[in-house]
Amino acid sequence: MSDIEQFGYREQLARSLSTRDLVVYGMIFMVPIAPYAIFGFVWDDAKGMVPLAYLVGLAGMLFTALSYASMSLAFPLAGSVYTYAHRGLHELAGFFAGWLILLDYILVPALLYVVSAVAMRGLLPAIPEWAWLVVFVVFNAFVNLRGISFTARINWYLLILELATLALFLTLGLIALAGGAGAGGLTLKPVYDPEVFSFATVAGATSIAVLSFLGFDGISTLAEENKGAASSVGRATLLALLLVAVLFILQTWVAADLARGMHFTSPANAFYEISERAGGNWLRIVTICAVVLSSGIANAMVAQSAVARILFAMARDGKLPSILARIHPRHKTPYVSTLLVASVSLLVGWIFSERLDDLSRIVNFGALTGFLLLHISVINHYMVRQRSSNWIRHLVFPVTGFVVIAYVLYEMDRTAKVLGACWLAIGVVYYLVLRGRSGRFPQNSLL
Repeated sequence: MSDIEQFGYREQLARSLSTRDLVVYGMIFMVPIAPYAIFGFVWDDAKGMVPLAYLVGLAGMLFTALSYASMSLAFPLAGSVYTYAHRGLHELAGFFAGWLILLDYILVPALLYVVSAVAMRGLLPAIPEWAWLVVFVVFNAFVNLRGISFTARINWYLLILELATLALFLTLGLIALAGGAGAGGLTLKPVYDPEVFSFATVAGATSIAVLSFLGFDGISTLAEENKGAASSVGRATLLALLLVAVLFILQTWVAADLARGMHFTSPANAFYEISERAGGNWLRIVTICAVVLSSGIANAMVAQSAVARILFAMARDGKLPSILARIHPRHKTPYVSTLLVASVSLLVGWIFSERLDDLSRIVNFGALTGFLLLHISVINHYMVRQRSSNWIRHLVFPVTGFVVIAYVLYEMDRTAKVLGACWLAIGVVYYLVLRGRSGRFPQNSLL
């Protein structure tokens, strides 16, 4: 009996991904150069302490990654936090965990397309942003429909290009600092500035910075396409998070010291202007192209595949329309869900084309609230049901992760909270409609 058959499912997706493929997928999803796009927004909220915001974000995400590793070992199924809350707590908790994480996963591709379209405006202002949105959406939908192995091969090449671009910025940035640019060298102010430091300031900035980390959790959506041991998903999750966190802290530290004394034309253009200070206009252009490649193609591609599998898992269990669980007979991909995500991304990208910061905060609300339910699921499954003796891994770590994320949510922008609450309210209505139609909450639709 296979891993998923013991839970009442049959194998539908192709098991073709190695642990390396999972790590690369997670790194691509998080984007090694993710701070390029949101540096200016974090800079404003953190009062220059951008690396500190990423360090705090790593603390919360590390405990969350450990919870993902624990639950992926217990339930090696597609569906991510939806599956873990469903199996680890209750099917009602699973529904709302899935509903909340959808706010993250459905909007992330749109956010990435907007970031890329804004970047392209700086290179080719004559081409409207909506045209770039269409190009990115169509290309990524095509790649994802071709199959996960095809996507994995492209991910590897894209990751190499991103790391090469980052290495170029770090090298030229350090040379510029040594030559007297910005702060004139690496200082501790970006990590801790006593003149402006406060917990509320750092927490508020972290609520934006954690956007860069979102994606390590996407590795768990590929559990049914993992060809290694069930533990491979957890190992890949932790490794991808730690590798990318080191890169985030290094690049924002160099950028923050380079930015000393600068006045940006806009938060969205901050990193591009810092790159110009580091290496001239040609490096600014390279940076813009790197953001377009990493966000509009690489990151959005894996984001589309992740949310398509969330929709697939929820539809398979009857929580969403069953058509979303359909698998392409040749490519073994959830093709209906993939096409739906592409359509929604295009619509949302067009609506929020001038509101990048608001869209990023809404995305974070969905992810962080879903993570809260994940931590509770670990405690309930291991400590309450299994009577685990590993108190550190199954109680202390999830409780710590819960507290850190809850505090960041508390300090989050009010608009994001309101819009997130509206999304939750829609979920409540949808749940009541489902329950009213069936007389009870629907069970697995494929059993």
